[in-house]
Formats: sequence, structure tokens, C-alpha cells
Amino acid sequence: MSAHETAIRTFERVTPIDRHAYFGYYDKFPWDASSRYLLALSPTFIDRQPTADDSVEIGMIDLEDGNRWIPVAKTHAWNWQQGTMLHWLPKAPSTRLDEQEIVFNVRVDAESRFGCVVLNPFTGERRSLPRPIYCLRPDGKQALSVNFARIAHTRPGYGYEGIPDRGFDVLAPEDDGIWSMDMTTGETHHIASIREMTKLSSKPDFPDGKHWFNHLQYNTDGSRFIFLHRWGRDGGVRWGTRMLTANPDGSDVRIIADDGMTSHFDWRDPARILAWARKNDRGDHYYLFDARTGDAELVGADVLTTDGHCSYSPNREWVLTDTYPDKTHHRTLILYHPKTDTRVDIGRFYSPPELTGPF
Repeated sequence: MSAHETAIRTFERVTPIDRHAYFGYYDKFPWDASSRYLLALSPTFIDRQPTADDSVEIGMIDLEDGNRWIPVAKTHAWNWQQGTMLHWLPKAPSTRLDEQEIVFNVRVDAESRFGCVVLNPFTGERRSLPRPIYCLRPDGKQALSVNFARIAHTRPGYGYEGIPDRGFDVLAPEDDGIWSMDMTTGETHHIASIREMTKLSSKPDFPDGKHWFNHLQYNTDGSRFIFLHRWGRDGGVRWGTRMLTANPDGSDVRIIADDGMTSHFDWRDPARILAWARKNDRGDHYYLFDARTGDAELVGADVLTTDGHCSYSPNREWVLTDTYPDKTHHRTLILYHPKTDTRVDIGRFYSPPELTGPF
């Protein structure tokens, strides 16, 4: 293969022709253990931000029954960028339908909070947990949670509407940040404080900025997690970002990237992170970071030249990523092989220019 080639592929639409459908963020996976059922969200509109009154339908596509749409639930806790954090709940390998569960976030209006629901979409059995999830540990037994009401105003498009942020006027709340939650018992612990994080290698613009956490992800064995600390002036379009890692209980926090910009990332293995980030001495590129020291190796400098939504294949040998729309409003879907520095363009897909900003 050449270092950069374009592949011709055949594509098949699997979502119903009579409805809008999407899934959510690039670091979540929609297939069940048998690869027969594909999770999706179906909104009634696509051209504006959701309000507190808007719900979205959660459904499954049966790929072995004519791509039949199977509605399973609705939720008011959703956004365009990341959906409702919809997952199949990881368990010991099994394809028995009575053992499969999904998890998604909900708004509990009676208690003025967001939470999550674990649901067997085949039997209807469900249980509720007290906090919304951001990400699940690979074994599905633990989750990390954040304040989605705060993200709704600090980073529109990534939070949920309908519950006020109690710390709206506080630039760096002590009682906000990251929680861990036991996915069986619902027991929660506050493991990282926004205010405490502003004291860690503080920057000159910290006192004037509103701070929040976003983009959490466990590593491949659940022994550590990554998160982004962001700050900026309320209502602004520019913000600072630094990337950090910590143990599952919030201890041993390490600053990994601190040059003002870190975007999309994925764990290569328990100790390394692939991220589009800025290094002041080398510029904006994909880097493979050591998750404790921050040492960084440049990746695909000549073939991966723009930010994209990167994720590793299960065998960790390939990277799937994409581009933002170009001048002709097309996005390119890319496979990249780090060992041979080979890029394969799977296809280019039209992105309507009127769908911009958070949606």
C-alpha cells in the first residue's frame, strides 16, 4: 500500500428512511455482543439545539430483520454531540438476550437532577441509578459522572437542559467536578473537585475564567482515567484546555498536556494516549502521550494533518478517524495504520453547511 490511498467502498443505509437517526460520540460503540442489534437515537428535528421540553427516542436496529427499528425508551437528557451516553453494558461474553442491558442518561424532574437507567431492551426490566454517566469502566462495574447542567452553559452542545446549575455563578466550585458510581449499588463518591484542580499548577488566567471538566474516559484495563480541564470567560467561544489522568479514586493526578489545546483522544493501551493536541515546540498534531509522564511521540505527521475523532480497533493496530468539513462541505472517513504510517481514505461524506455550531 502507498502511504496515502483512497479506497472504493460500498455503503448501505441501515436507519429507517422515515426518521432522523444518529448514535452519539465516537468513543462509544453501538453494537450488542452478537453484532445483530445496533443502538441509535431518533430525534424529530435536526436543525436546532434541544430544549428542556424536547425528548429523543432510543431504539435498536435489527440488522437481521430488514433493519427493523425497535423503539425501547425516551429521554430528555441528551445533546447532539454525545447523545445520551448510550452504551451496551459490558458483561462477561454472552449473546443471550435476557442478559443484555443498555444504559443511558435521564432527567428526573421530580428530584431536579439527572440520573441514568439500566434497561434490558428485550425484557423491559429496568433499574435507576442516582447520577448520569459520562463513561463506563471496561468491565461495566463502575462509571464516572460530571455535572451536565454546568456543561450546558460552559460548552453548549455537550450538556443537558432542564436542570439549573446550582454553581452557575461560581467560577470554580469546590463541590463540583467528577464522581465515581458503582453500577450495581449506585453508591457515589466525589473524587475530583474543580476548585482543587485550579490549584494544581495554576495559570495566570485561572482566576478570571469559569472552569469545568469534560471528556472523561477510562483506559483499556480500568486502572486509570483521562479528563480535560477547561476554562474560559462565560459566553466566550475560546477556552483553554489541559489533559490530565488520575487513578479511579481520583488520586495521583498527573498533567499530561498543558500547552493550551487538547481535542479528541483515545487510549492506545493502559499507559498511552493518542490525542490531537498542541505542543508549543512542535505544533498541533496527533501525539502518543505517556499517561503518567506526558512524554509525547509525534504520530502520522505527514498523513494525519487535521483534528479528527480518533479511536483504536479492538486489536489496537488501526486508528479510525475523520476530518471536519472541507470547503466543499465533505468529511473524510479515514483508517490509519501506525506501524506502516499508512492512511486509507474510506470515503467522503457530505455535511450540510446549515448544520453548524453545537448541532
